[in-house]
Amino acid sequence: MSGIEANFDGLVGMTHHYAGLSMGNEASMTHRGQQSNPRKAALQGLMKMKSLSDMGLVQGVLPPQQRPNLPALRQLGFTGSDEQVLSKAVQYSPLLLSNLSSASSMWTANAATVSPSADSADQRVHFTVANLNNKLHRSLESTVTARVLEAVFPDQACFAHHDPLPQHGDWGDEGAANHNRFCGEYGEAGVQLFVYGRSALQEGTAPKRYPARQTLEASQAVARLHQLEAAQTVFAQQNLVAIDSGVFHNDVIAVSNRNVFFHHQQAFVNQQSVLAELEKKMVRLGQKLIAVEVPSSQVTLQDAVGSYLFNSQLLSQPNGDMMLILPEECRQNANVWAYLQALVAGADSPIKKLHFFDLRESMRNGGGPACLRLRVVLKEQELAAVNQAALMTPELYQRLTSWVERYYRDSLYTADLVDPQLLNEVYFALDELTQILKLGSIYEFQR
Repeated sequence: MSGIEANFDGLVGMTHHYAGLSMGNEASMTHRGQQSNPRKAALQGLMKMKSLSDMGLVQGVLPPQQRPNLPALRQLGFTGSDEQVLSKAVQYSPLLLSNLSSASSMWTANAATVSPSADSADQRVHFTVANLNNKLHRSLESTVTARVLEAVFPDQACFAHHDPLPQHGDWGDEGAANHNRFCGEYGEAGVQLFVYGRSALQEGTAPKRYPARQTLEASQAVARLHQLEAAQTVFAQQNLVAIDSGVFHNDVIAVSNRNVFFHHQQAFVNQQSVLAELEKKMVRLGQKLIAVEVPSSQVTLQDAVGSYLFNSQLLSQPNGDMMLILPEECRQNANVWAYLQALVAGADSPIKKLHFFDLRESMRNGGGPACLRLRVVLKEQELAAVNQAALMTPELYQRLTSWVERYYRDSLYTADLVDPQLLNEVYFALDELTQILKLGSIYEFQR
């Protein structure tokens, strides 16, 4: 077995709510203050995981984080019982409590950047936890994310875990959402594409309307940590117009699988040079890059952002054919739907099949199919070293579905976050979940 690409999806947390916390993410900002349904959100995510597992793909599960984040609130000086801490926090600032109750860890494409052993000098799979320092609610995730990844990928002979980069804007790192890898077979050496929005230490251009969350320097640091050679890496800047149109991460405008690159015409600065460098470095590995570029004349940036066409998962089926895992919104956009129909009908298209999923709860908060998953390329012995309790099976799906239906609410507004009963529900649920997934004491309330 030369290798497989596993997808580890994040379970939607019990405090999933629409707070509009993510400046630059237009879906997040648009749905601010609306009613959410955490139970439906979690069940929608689980159904996607089960469906991919049923297709013969390796699918894993990553847990949500403890929210509301009581340890962070206490660190900020709110004292007393848990109930008193929540009450004082909401009196001080409902927005602060919302930030510290965000379920954003569900989008595990931002959990870390992952490099497979075939690319790394020490022949181990490398994980660098993202610092996510552009947004308060996300910057608080890295400590628990590190514990989760170490619990799911525990074998130090196979896996190398790196701390987040320094918590400063110059080292802003958003994880795998700004990272793609190209290869022949998954277990063979590949070329890694690191995408950034601005440079912190060099003169250059930056977007004007929305923030550039990833810096060139952060991407370069991750490549060094993962022991990658220059011949294996390409660094590309996001198109600034795209960022200002709502393309807050590269995975909103481009996605890859093996040697296929599905991307928009306005994805990068100096796009043809980026593609030429990728192609040249792939040729050195004996591989041919297949670039599927979607023209602006058929799908505008607004179409791409509104439908999340490129926040799809591009996957290889067990028979080798490639398919797209798409949100239902892509069928509802006339331009996107017309393009997709023509794409799979094309005789030379490397993409043969489309699968659509209802992920509206996540989509309304700004995260599509690709946001929900972290890709991890594994060789046979590495897959065997993964915590097997975190891999999707029919039995695990049934157990997690029952768990969600038992604990999750079917309605949540931002004002509900102060409810101390919600906090108790979270404690009981997460304690049981750590036992289901055999994660150990990853949460502070267990310590």
